[in-house]
Amino acid sequence: MIVLLILAFIAIIAFEAPGLVKKKMWRELAAFSVLLLIGMVLSFGQALKLPVPNPTKGIDAVFKPVTQFIESMLT
Repeated sequence: MIVLLILAFIAIIAFEAPGLVKKKMWRELAAFSVLLLIGMVLSFGQALKLPVPNPTKGIDAVFKPVTQFIESMLT
């Protein structure tokens, strides 16, 4: 399973990265790299049956105060 993940991520990098470098899209390449790294960590963690954090909890922690603030302004 790990070998397939490695091959999949190598294929994604081989397909996407050269075009970004060729077009000198450095910010997009940085964003692509960060998101790919996050995806790799979560994928390998899940494949190795490690306790992977639930991303919904992180999203909730970020947006709940914003939502509460907006709701308080509307009422």
